[in-house]
Amino acid sequence: MKVFRLVSGTAAALALVTGLSAVQPAAARDRLSPGAAVALGALGGLAVGAAVGSAIAQPQPPVVYRAPPPPPPPVYVEEAAPVYYERPVREVYVERCSTERYREWVPGWGWEHRSRQVCR
Repeated sequence: MKVFRLVSGTAAALALVTGLSAVQPAAARDRLSPGAAVALGALGGLAVGAAVGSAIAQPQPPVVYRAPPPPPPPVYVEEAAPVYYERPVREVYVERCSTERYREWVPGWGWEHRSRQVCR
């Protein structure tokens, strides 16, 4: 990429210099207007600046990849003999709940449907 920038900037600068050197002094009517002369000067300055800038550009540091660190050494633990015991028997209380739906008279409103949870 850097070589391409250097070559293209140099080629643009050389093309500009050879184009300007080939121009012979002409009659007053064939000369460029002041605006065109400024535009050509700015364009040439940009081309030369790009060529110089690409030649002076700092090189990027190379990308270095490292291997991951080695895994830690295995740890051996002496296990004790298994201990067996009887689990205690516990009674489990299961609560059974259900939802009841009922109607209730509300004065001034009428019948209203309601529900409630009943656990036994």
